[in-house]
Amino acid sequence: MTKPPLPTRLSGPGESPGFLLWKISNAWQRRLRLALQPYELTHSQFVLLATAAWFGVSETLTQARLSQLCGVDPMTTSQVLRALEAARLIQRVDHPSDPRAKAIMVTKTGRDLARKAVVAVEDADAAFFAPLGPDTKRLVTMFQALVENNERTEPSDK
Repeated sequence: MTKPPLPTRLSGPGESPGFLLWKISNAWQRRLRLALQPYELTHSQFVLLATAAWFGVSETLTQARLSQLCGVDPMTTSQVLRALEAARLIQRVDHPSDPRAKAIMVTKTGRDLARKAVVAVEDADAAFFAPLGPDTKRLVTMFQALVENNERTEPSDK
């Protein structure tokens, strides 16, 4: 047996969950990019817009809260919200109870676009994960466990 080129416990990249996740993530992102192209939205824009449309019904959203809900860093959230605001898909208005904050409000145009785009994204997801069949639900459960664990153990930027 020859010595592997890297100091690894694995016989190759195909056994690395991180490497496989990276490859699958890239393939999935390509699918989502294509699905969102007709709506002229990037995936980050879609995530923030759809999240704001969903949670904005039940709470007054700030940029910081939206960042937290999406798991997107605050700087990226700020940049994406500027683009959504320029496209008139969201508005920043005075926060009703915090004079230092702005509330993020989805415009009618933004809600209409989010409604259409979410169908395209869910269709793209269904097609992408179709080869897993009923195991897709198990995969979602595993993803949820990883998200919850990382939210508890992730080092703070503060």
